Amino acid sequence: MNVFRVDFDELYRRHLRRHSQFGLNVLHFIAVLGVYFALYGIAFALPGANWIVGGLLGAYCLVLAANVPIRVFLVNSAVVGGLLAGFLQVRELWTIPVWAFVVIMLASHRFQLFQHKVYNRELDMTEFNSKYRKGPTLFVLLAIYELPILLNYLVFDGARPLVESDELNVGQQQ
Repeated sequence: MNVFRVDFDELYRRHLRRHSQFGLNVLHFIAVLGVYFALYGIAFALPGANWIVGGLLGAYCLVLAANVPIRVFLVNSAVVGGLLAGFLQVRELWTIPVWAFVVIMLASHRFQLFQHKVYNRELDMTEFNSKYRKGPTLFVLLAIYELPILLNYLVFDGARPLVESDELNVGQQQ
C-alpha cells in the first residue's frame, strides 16, 4: 500500500464494499467536510499559516492529480477550494478558538463512525482485507482519498446501489 501511488478504481471498489448506500455516502461527505473545515481552523491558527495551508493543498493536489480521474480531480478541487473560501469567510465573521476546531474534527469523525450503525449494509471484503490492512497507512490513505472517492460516488456513480453481481462493472463505466 503506497499512499502516493494508488489504483483509484480498486480503492473505489473497496470503498463500495462498505459504503454502497447513497445516504451513507451523503452523511460521510458532510462529516468529511466537517473534518476539513476543522483542519483549516487548526492550520490557520499556526504561525505562517498561509504557507502551511498553501503547501499542503499544493502537495495534496499533486498527489491526487497523479492518481484520480481528471473529472474527479476537478470536482474535488472545486469542493476543497469552495470549502476554503467558506472557511475564510466564516473566519472574517467570527473568532473561533482552536480548541473548538479540535472538537469539530472529533465530532465529525464520531458522526462518520456512527453512521455505520444506521447504514450497516456491507458486501464481502475478503478481496481487499489482505491488501488494505487496518493501521496507520490505511488511515493516511483514506485521509487523502476519501473525499475524491465520495465525490466520485455522489457526482458520477451514486444513482444506483451496488450489488454483488454489479461489482465487476464498477470502474468500467468511466
